[in-house]
Amino acid sequence: MIVRTISYLDNDAPKKLTKSLIETGFSVLRDHPISLSLIEDVYKQWKKFFNSKNKNNYLFDSEKQDGFFPFETENAKGYTVKDLKEFYHVYSWGKYPSEINDSTHVLYQNLVELTSIILEWIQAQTPLNTKSLFSMPLPKMIKGSKNHLLRILHYPPLKGKEPSNAIRGAAHEDINLITLLVAGTEPGLQVRDNLGNWHEITCDVGSIAINTGDMLSEVSSGYFPSTTHRVINPNKHIKNQSRYSMPLFLHPRDDIKLSTRYTAKQYLQNRIKEIGLKKT
Repeated sequence: MIVRTISYLDNDAPKKLTKSLIETGFSVLRDHPISLSLIEDVYKQWKKFFNSKNKNNYLFDSEKQDGFFPFETENAKGYTVKDLKEFYHVYSWGKYPSEINDSTHVLYQNLVELTSIILEWIQAQTPLNTKSLFSMPLPKMIKGSKNHLLRILHYPPLKGKEPSNAIRGAAHEDINLITLLVAGTEPGLQVRDNLGNWHEITCDVGSIAINTGDMLSEVSSGYFPSTTHRVINPNKHIKNQSRYSMPLFLHPRDDIKLSTRYTAKQYLQNRIKEIGLKKT
């Protein structure tokens, strides 16, 4: 399995990126227009936040799904053991820590704008018979959506007392249309191929991993696979120290028809119940 690393500046970038998503569900983008200094500033601030007791002043709202989610809140679909992580959900309209400056909002908007370009690439490279399944062009599905989620993740160092089968991020697929994942501060992200083998995804400074989610798979009737991935625990190759990452989950508007089975809102509500973030 080869997850392609593609330069944003390459004239063939749209074709290469779409091909990688079709073949593996993942791609890695470099030379993109998002400032490395902005990314570094956002990481620096959230590291301080997660190491402060003030984070508990922003506990999440189970209905709105914004705010701080404490350690061992979430489990992957099909798992009962909680992931070894804590995280904060940033929405354009959601609660936002006074300790964090506006850089996170700037990064959020920059990532949304970059995703709009990437969806235009995918739309243009998708065969007509698959595009005919779309209720509207992909870029239009996210236009005006208030559901885009920037998740700031902190995986603390392991203490040796964790359940034997607990992992930082159990194997899962993303719920949304497409994900842009700013490179994590430490290795650990892996993607699974069709034979069940796991492959490392680079965390080169400044790179952005892109992966298709369940909603894009639903929209395209499986043409774009939603590939299983995970975050493994520290080992002899990964230091036992905090790991931070920042995925932006791009969601269609609630009313968008994904298929004859679901609207985007119906699909999302079903899935957040499955992963334990909302009571049934």
